[in-house]
Amino acid sequence: MAKKGNRIQVILECVEQKKSRIPGCSRYITTKNKKNTPYRIELKKYNPILRKYTTHKEIK
Repeated sequence: MAKKGNRIQVILECVEQKKSRIPGCSRYITTKNKKNTPYRIELKKYNPILRKYTTHKEIK
């Protein structure tokens, strides 16, 4: 049986692209430890549509 841990999968979505209303979306899937980081995370990730590194925020 698999261990039941504190790590959960989260989806990160680009903030800049959402504001600029450019079609499409840049999303990444990652994991986080919900015990250590109960708040929503923000990471700098590459957006292939905008061709630059942008801020990606966690979505539900």
